[in-house]
Formats: sequence, C-alpha cells, structure tokens
Amino acid sequence: MNEIGLALRQIRWQNKAFWRNPAAAFFTFAFPLMFLVIFTGIFSDTQILPTGVRVKGSTYYTAGILAFAVITATYTNIANTVVAQREEGILKRVRGTPLPGWAYLVGKILHSVLVMALLVVIVLSFGRVFYSVDLPTTSAPAFVVSLLVGAAAFCALGLATTAITPNVEAAPAVTNAIMLPLLFLSGVFFPVADAPTWMRVVGNIFPVKHFLRAATEGFLPPPGNAAGWRPGDLLVVAVWGIAGLLFAARRFRWEPSK
Repeated sequence: MNEIGLALRQIRWQNKAFWRNPAAAFFTFAFPLMFLVIFTGIFSDTQILPTGVRVKGSTYYTAGILAFAVITATYTNIANTVVAQREEGILKRVRGTPLPGWAYLVGKILHSVLVMALLVVIVLSFGRVFYSVDLPTTSAPAFVVSLLVGAAAFCALGLATTAITPNVEAAPAVTNAIMLPLLFLSGVFFPVADAPTWMRVVGNIFPVKHFLRAATEGFLPPPGNAAGWRPGDLLVVAVWGIAGLLFAARRFRWEPSK
C-alpha cells in the first residue's frame, strides 16, 4: 500500500479508537453544548460581537462556542493525546513500523478536523433548534474557510505544544495554562469591547481573537460586509499556524522523556 493509502487507513483507525472510548467521545461533544446553555442562561441580554454588531446573547454565545469547539477538537485534542501516546511509547513503536511518521500525524490531524466538523454541525443545529439562531447563507464560504484555516493552525499549534510538554501528567495543565486565558482575553466567553486596554492588546497578539473575529463575521456578517470575509484576521491565524508547524518540525519528539 502506498503512503497516501496508509494515511487514509490511519484516519479510519483513529476514528475507531475515538468511538471505542464512549465516555471521552460523549464529553467531547457535551462540553461545548453545556457551556452554550450555561452562558446563554446567565447572560441572555444583548451582547456585542467582536465585529461590533449587537445581537442576542444566544447568538453571541453560539458564535463563541463554535470557536471554542474548533479549538477543543484540534489544539487541545492534539496536544493532549499526542503527549499521552509519546509517553506510553506508542509513537516510538510507530516509528519502527512501515507506517511513515507523517502519515500517522496526518491521520490524527484529519481525524481531529472531522471531529471538529461534527461538533460545528451539532452546535449550529442546537443553536438553531433551541435559540432560533440564523445560519450563515451568503457568508457561508467565508465561514467554512475560517473554520478550516483555524483548524489547520490550531492543529499545528497543538503539535508545537507537545514539544514543550514534559510528560503526560503535565499535558492538561500546559494546554489549559496556554489556552484558557486566551479564550477569556479574546472574547470567546465574555465581550471584551470595554475591557482594559492591556487585555485588548494582549488578545490581539495571539490567534484566538483573530480566529473568533473571522469565524464570527462569517457566521453573522455585519452591515457592509455581506460576504463575511476577514482576510487580515485569517492571515494572522495562518501565520501563527505556520510558526507552530515550523517549531514542531524542529522540536517534535517521538520518544518518551527520560
């Protein structure tokens, strides 16, 4: 079998392994919906999207939870599971098989993207059925491209994070320490339009806020941008993804820590 075929088989294997752990699969999909219900119930008043548009609280949090779902399915999933498999010696054994290392990682990344796509469909359907959230129409291409660019970038950043994570016990702490503050600083959970200047400056440096803006404008385009494109924000997200990929290429480890 050629290397492309091996990569495709790896995607199927990753999918089987994912669904054979029903508890992990359940909470992967339940957490975003749980946050959507909680935040919408607490903050039901009109909110301001990162694009400056005033919308219902349910619409604001549907957009934010969509971004959260993408990051969870890609960055968090890749960073935690790859470290766990490295420290268990699985990655080292993979290197001794006919399966190319790149095919193994591509299979894991593409499976994460498939999980992300399913999460996005579930969150959109939930928002539509329970909160009457409008789905993107004319801006759908911008919305889809934003999700794909974000997924690629956060997968790369997840691989980069594995290089600085010493062991499996530290993996959740490292990923949460990196991502959780950025989720709040970027306006995923709360509006940051009136936040202190330093918070807005810090949020603008990192890719989460730019991804949120690009995905949100594709999800709910403001007046004057019916197509929903945010090329500047997408460029920032892509640059972070490339930087993460280059860092991972230099520092990625296949063997457990000694």
